[in-house]
Amino acid sequence: MAQKKLGREIKLMKGNEALAESAIRAGMHAYFGYPITPQSEILEYLTEQIPSRHGLVLQAESEVAAINMIYGAAGAGARVMTSSSSPGISLMQEGLSYIAAAELPCVVVNVSRGGPGLGTIQPSQGDYFQATKGGGHGDYHLIVLAPASVQEMSDFIFDGFRLAEKYRNPVMILSDGALGQMMEKVELQEEWSLPYTENPWATTGKPASRERNIITSLHIEVELMQEINHRLLAKYEQMKEVEVRFEEYMTNDAEILLSGFGLCARICQKAVDLARAKGIKAGLLRPITLFPFPKKQFAQLGKQVKVILDVEMNAGQMIEDVRLAVNGTCPVEFLGRMGGVIPSPEEVLAKVEAMAESLFTVESGG
Repeated sequence: MAQKKLGREIKLMKGNEALAESAIRAGMHAYFGYPITPQSEILEYLTEQIPSRHGLVLQAESEVAAINMIYGAAGAGARVMTSSSSPGISLMQEGLSYIAAAELPCVVVNVSRGGPGLGTIQPSQGDYFQATKGGGHGDYHLIVLAPASVQEMSDFIFDGFRLAEKYRNPVMILSDGALGQMMEKVELQEEWSLPYTENPWATTGKPASRERNIITSLHIEVELMQEINHRLLAKYEQMKEVEVRFEEYMTNDAEILLSGFGLCARICQKAVDLARAKGIKAGLLRPITLFPFPKKQFAQLGKQVKVILDVEMNAGQMIEDVRLAVNGTCPVEFLGRMGGVIPSPEEVLAKVEAMAESLFTVESGG
């Protein structure tokens, strides 16, 4: 049964359903998508709820069609969202590049699964490169938010629309199959609590008072294309200055720093607790925005700690950004699981204990 707290509703919900409910509450005008496990509940929930509430939901004939519907609706000034899982997101990459170049706001949700290829329906973090480096062609970036709980699956929808509309840029919520399927208590934000922004650039019809609005990613003149690229790069630099989000846990006196995003951050936090109980000074730095990445925070802590352990559900992707950020000030080790396997806190702890023993041996001259 739902409860009320300060005007907000508290429910026990699955991550995918909490995200979908929050999209409705955030005033989403339209959703276009295609079913794929483990995110199909988003489309199913919206299909059930939208007819009695507000907005439009349409199951497209493919992921390629869905992202191009997003392109068109965003160009008309609508608040729009799509979702998929790893192989489906791959099919959307050309359209995402077009949308980024046309400077249109939208939210894209990736409830990622193990790969490469069709892989497995189990959770993975193997889409980090694709999400943060621009998975399509050209020089562009998405803002990437990495939730670590059902609550954040809900909240990041509101944050995603805010950021997308502030920067006229696509925002990706990079989740995984475990977060999409797990059930937790979630405090839902109030419906209609996210104001709409003015969109004078939208293609909503031409009044006599202004010139035509033209939205395109095609620019034949090389000088103009270069100018647009410079404008996009300036926008990304602004994001790096003001939109970096991260969470620190027991880092004040940490000697061993764990790094992880999303589900792995939760696992690492438990491992930190277990390590502290054994007298090991461990801490955690969790990136919340994967782009823009918290480089300054890693650089600062890299000068304080003796070693960093990066934990990911992939073969080692975010670790490249961690190593670039610390710039050789301390060693960075890796613990990774692939193919849908989730590391346990005890597995991470065992690695931390081995690292702590190695540090003690070196310091004691043994």
